[in-house]
Amino acid sequence: MNEFRSKFDPKIHHVVANIPSGCVMSYGDIARKAGFPRHSRMVSKAMFRCSYDLPWHRVIKSDATLAFPQDSNTYNKQKKLLESEGCQLLNGKVIPTNKDVEEDLDKLIWGFE
Repeated sequence: MNEFRSKFDPKIHHVVANIPSGCVMSYGDIARKAGFPRHSRMVSKAMFRCSYDLPWHRVIKSDATLAFPQDSNTYNKQKKLLESEGCQLLNGKVIPTNKDVEEDLDKLIWGFE
């Protein structure tokens, strides 16, 4: 398992670190962009193991909701951070400031044109 983590974690960290301000990605999107489709559950574990700060607040569930219970401090902190970047929460779902970021992500993350 450690060999998998040593390949998995840096790629996940790279994708998450490059999510632009005001944008969000789901755990599954991050796993796919890192080259590990079907490993979305491992994304949060990789983020937790990271030794430096990642913009964790830009990572949401595939249904556009936050992954934390609504009454929790972490939920409120994530909501506040996203709102400070211009995102809105409407009926519990995140509306990013830039909805058309998908085509730019490969360029932002991997340098592809």
